[in-house]
Amino acid sequence: MTLELIYKINLMSSKLKILQVIPRLGYGGAETGCFDLAHYLSENNCSSFIVTSGGELIKYINKKKVKLIRLPVHSKNPILMLFNSLALIAIILFLNISIVHARSRAPAWSCLLAIKITRRKFVTTFHGTYNFSNSLKKFYNSVMLRSDLIIAGSNFIFSHINENYSGYLDLNKKFLVIFRGINTEYFNSKKIVQADENKILKKWDIKKYVDLKNISLILLPGRLTHWKGQEMFIEALHNVKKEIPDKEFFAVVLGSDQGRKVYKKKLVRLVEQYRLQNCIKFIDKCELMPLAYKVSDVIVSSSIEPEAFGRVSVEAQSMEKPIIASNIGGSKETIINDKTGFLFEVGKTEELSKRLIHVLNLDESTLKFIGIEGRKNVVKKFNIEKMCFSTYSEYKKLIN
Repeated sequence: MTLELIYKINLMSSKLKILQVIPRLGYGGAETGCFDLAHYLSENNCSSFIVTSGGELIKYINKKKVKLIRLPVHSKNPILMLFNSLALIAIILFLNISIVHARSRAPAWSCLLAIKITRRKFVTTFHGTYNFSNSLKKFYNSVMLRSDLIIAGSNFIFSHINENYSGYLDLNKKFLVIFRGINTEYFNSKKIVQADENKILKKWDIKKYVDLKNISLILLPGRLTHWKGQEMFIEALHNVKKEIPDKEFFAVVLGSDQGRKVYKKKLVRLVEQYRLQNCIKFIDKCELMPLAYKVSDVIVSSSIEPEAFGRVSVEAQSMEKPIIASNIGGSKETIINDKTGFLFEVGKTEELSKRLIHVLNLDESTLKFIGIEGRKNVVKKFNIEKMCFSTYSEYKKLIN
């Protein structure tokens, strides 16, 4: 009797054991998806394991439901990647893992060697449009297409893979879209009380600016990096100030510079140049994002490069807030234009300004209608339950 046959017999008589491997468990879309899926699996009679190097979400893991294993899987050092492979082989065999699911390239290479030796099923999720400026980098990225099941997080990513990695696609392997999802109970405006709203406004030291009902709070979430479009956002606000000087607003640019000190200084100088110091504030982080959305009147996603999914657009809709986003990448799939939010031509400051002016002038009943339709859209298509159920169903198909 072969080892593979023994493994199949054991698998049929035991519950599914899923090992997800991700560099870090932070607050990004891939990380929260991994976190949510891990807990969903444990609630559906699966043994759930996560291998990661660390991250802020670790403290929220329910240790009774999900087993956490620490390895330096964030590293791209070839020696450490080989070490990770050997460690993963031991983990897979010792825990009798059924499926290994890699969510990033460096750990995927370690997983690939481990599953070749242990003969387990391999799943990858292609989360972004990874840089492929040369053939070597494209080969490095191609590890995400060497699994038994390849998951794209959006139709945009699905098309991106087909257009750029067709040479690495195997027709015998399954390749499909499973939209990312968010926890619509967590991102629910009705779960937030007024006292918490006041606390975050005081913490940000902007309560004095938005206490008056005629002052709109505009939120731009996202780490501080050029492609997120913070410069264009500031320029657009400058245009809004000129076009409708009587309309009061305050803007929060929410996100860490992640060491990009020069870029942060550039943004601060731009604010000073346009004399917007009393209208714009930079906030490094917010662990309770639903609160950030709740206290805001308008949410903006001004990326000048495609978002793989556009999590901000989905979270804003779930919180019943109007979203203004660039018409590229995942946001085109998640926003129903002029109904649940507003798209503008990517990179066009004037277009963003016009959209901002339009939304700032909308009456309360229209804004409420947009919010209700936005939440309906997310609950129907992009909730975490749907994402987890679809992934779990594919796991079972893969084994069967």
